Amino acid sequence: PASPGGTGIRVPDPSSLTAVVNKRRGLAADYVPPGLTTPANIPGATQVRQELIEPLERMRADMAAAGITLRMSSAYRSYARQQTIYNGFVAREGVAGADTHSARPGNSEHQTGLAVDLDDGTGCNLSACFGNAPGGRWLAENSWKYGFILRYGDGWQPIVGYSYEPWHFRYVGVEVATDMHNRGVRTLEEYFGLPAAPDYG
Repeated sequence: PASPGGTGIRVPDPSSLTAVVNKRRGLAADYVPPGLTTPANIPGATQVRQELIEPLERMRADMAAAGITLRMSSAYRSYARQQTIYNGFVAREGVAGADTHSARPGNSEHQTGLAVDLDDGTGCNLSACFGNAPGGRWLAENSWKYGFILRYGDGWQPIVGYSYEPWHFRYVGVEVATDMHNRGVRTLEEYFGLPAAPDYG
């Protein structure tokens, strides 16, 4: 029998840097990514995959040169941690409300260790206004050069399943991020020819 975890198709290669996790593609409850490490020079940093350390550090330095402080609000989250976060939102907003902005446990990109919630300390942490903050604008324009993509853009909910999160970036590697940028492909679902995941199906 399958181990408990997220709903939908079980992600076949959860440790792949291009694994797609969404409302229709889930992870086993006991999945823990390899090589979790905490970036040293980013305020608020929590664990990420080892592969993200160097690109995050380069991004931090380049943002600092532009007068912007890169901060981190969240990165890797275990299944259990996501369950706690999601249940908290359900208690306050109900399932329908929570599902617009919080993943159910096993269906969160944060469990891969490849997703980061970023901030610049100007007062828009985890808020839509981060899209217009200096850090939000810089990241939207430049993060692809370091292997990151904006995962939940404005108006993408019918494909990605979540409302606008200008702070949530996903590492996919420079090659894929650059290809997506050059081709104007916004979402991983479209890039890999996967079905849209507006809901849990």
